[in-house]
This record gives sequence, C-alpha cells and structure tokens, in this order.
Amino acid sequence: MAAQVTNYQCPNCMAGLRFDGASGRLVCDYCSNSFDVAMVEQLFAEKEQAAASAGVDPRWDISMTGNFSAEEAAHLRGYTCPSCGAEIICDDTTAATSCPYCGNPTVVPGQYQDQLRPDYVIPFRLEKTAAIEALKKYYKKKKFLPKGFSEANHVEEIKGVYVPFWLYDGEADAFMRFHCTKSTTYKSGDYRVTDTDHFRVTREGTVAFEKVPADGSSKMPNAHMDSIEPFNYVDLRPFSSAYLPGFMADKYDEDAEFCSPRANERIKNSTEQAMLGTISGYSKVTREYSSINLRRGDVKYALLPVWLLSTRWSNQSFLFAMNGQTGKLIGDLPVDKGRYWSWFFRIAGPLAAVLAALLFFVF
Repeated sequence: MAAQVTNYQCPNCMAGLRFDGASGRLVCDYCSNSFDVAMVEQLFAEKEQAAASAGVDPRWDISMTGNFSAEEAAHLRGYTCPSCGAEIICDDTTAATSCPYCGNPTVVPGQYQDQLRPDYVIPFRLEKTAAIEALKKYYKKKKFLPKGFSEANHVEEIKGVYVPFWLYDGEADAFMRFHCTKSTTYKSGDYRVTDTDHFRVTREGTVAFEKVPADGSSKMPNAHMDSIEPFNYVDLRPFSSAYLPGFMADKYDEDAEFCSPRANERIKNSTEQAMLGTISGYSKVTREYSSINLRRGDVKYALLPVWLLSTRWSNQSFLFAMNGQTGKLIGDLPVDKGRYWSWFFRIAGPLAAVLAALLFFVF
C-alpha cells in the first residue's frame, strides 16, 4: 500500500527544510531561517487538516510494474514529489530520501504507520564534514596501509542514514563456576620449583539490561553496526518524522524476533564478563560451568544515526560507518603485507635478543 510523501517546507520561502544535527532545528538553506521542530510539526499538521477539509487528495503513484520483473516490482515503491511533481522510486524499506530532480529532502511517513512506527529516534549531531575528517584521521592511525592509499582512494558516496534498531530490556539470572589457580615459582638449588594451589570459585547473581541494541536492517553489516556503539541514550527522543529531512531512513526488514538471538548472545556474554570481573588475585581463571537464564522484557524500535562512507581504491570498494552522534568510526582497510612483515621482524628481532639474554643470565 503506497503512502503519501512529505516535504517539510519553509514557512517563509516554501523551500524544503532539512534537520540540522548541530542546532537540533529544521533549517532552510535558501533563506537561512531555522525553526523549532515542534513548531514545524504543528504547522504541518494544520496544513494537512486544511487540505483534508478542502477535499484535496494527496498526489501519489503506486504504478511499479512497468519494465520491472514481478520480483523486482514487489520491493519497489513509487511516489510523487510534492515540490516539483517528479516521480520518486525507492525500495520498500526506504522511509526518507531526497528528490533526484529538485533535491528537496523527502519523508515517506506511511512507512512508519501502525506497528512499523518507531518508538524513539536519536537525531544526528555530526554533519557530513565531520565524517570526512574522521575518515582522514582513521587513515593516519593505520601503520600497514599501502602507500598512497589515503591520497589515491576517493570517497564515492557519503550518506547519513537513520538505521532501524531493536532495543531489548531484560534480566539475566546467572550461576557460574570457575577453576582458579595461584602459582608461586622459586629457585631451589639447581631447580626452579613452581607451587600451584587450586581453588573452586562460584558466582551467582542477577544482571539487569536496558536497551540492548541490534540493528534490524539486512542492508547494514552487523559487525560495523556493533563496532560503532555505544549510542548515548540521553539523546533518545520520541519519534517524529521532522528529524528525518536531509537524511535517508530505512524501516526494519528483520523483525524483533529474528534479531533476538543476537541480543541474547550479547546479554549472555556481558553477564559472563560481569561475573568474571568480580574474580581477582589468581594466576589463572578457567570457566568450568555456566548457566544463564534470560527473563525477557520489553522491546522498543528506534532509529539511530549513522554516516556511511564508501571509498574505492585499486578496483576494490571499502565501506566505513560512523556513529552520527558520537563520531566513532569503523571500516575495512587494505593491508600492505610487505610493510606488515617488515615491521614484525624489526620488533621481533630485538625482543628475541633480549629474551635470550635474560635466559642466559637466569640459568
């Protein structure tokens, strides 16, 4: 079922508005005015009500079967831009985009009706320039990049995307048993003697979890999404489509049930680490037994801000993701094997010499 697309228009000049993460306001790039989100939402609601009272039908187009196959058409949607009248074609998970003809940011609110509507959104704080600078700094910290990579490769695409995430609440009841040892080594005559004491250590308790995230988009690499966490939930806002103009947004195509194993695994791993963190003073700690039972609670649906940067070098593509709130960046990079092994032997050689000297003096 097709949905009406929406442009939030400037009350002064009627140009398209976009959400500015730095100020937290909707801004107009044509007349330079900015507006409070709540005020624009109210104006837009009044405009919608007036249009409904006048009997004006929204303009939309769901004809998608032209030259596409049945399988392709099943995942495409067609809309009409309210600003210039051009047709916009996007897939069935796109909720915010921009018109390719007039460039105005466009929201597809129908994608978030009923159960598809997010509970929360974290607005973008960082702009596109911050993503580019973060990528440059990321290059500088990598010792094994091929020479010329950072200069020769160039960014092919940068897009700000609101990625759908499921947020899980729950508790973990845990019982764990560890085998721990304390070792003491001393020299006795011509021998080196090691005394080892063995201990059985148990831990039991309950760990509460709130808003454990798992992305609900099959388009996003899970490893990238996990690596740019954490998001600061202090900035969670009740969902409003007014935060979307100027960015892309997807609705989920992997539901909460499908993503729950990832959340369960993260909760279990975090619980084990919490229990392990209470054990100290031993030479070695080995887990012998672990029983973790989850008591599942609420699940919320949120849109979280991510900058995606795609670069190309030597006929290869590399994807980078940056947290649009905190600036944490992760991505794929090539490795110069020659530089890696050269560095390895420069370090390994002196270390081997020092170790040999120490062994000589000890024995």
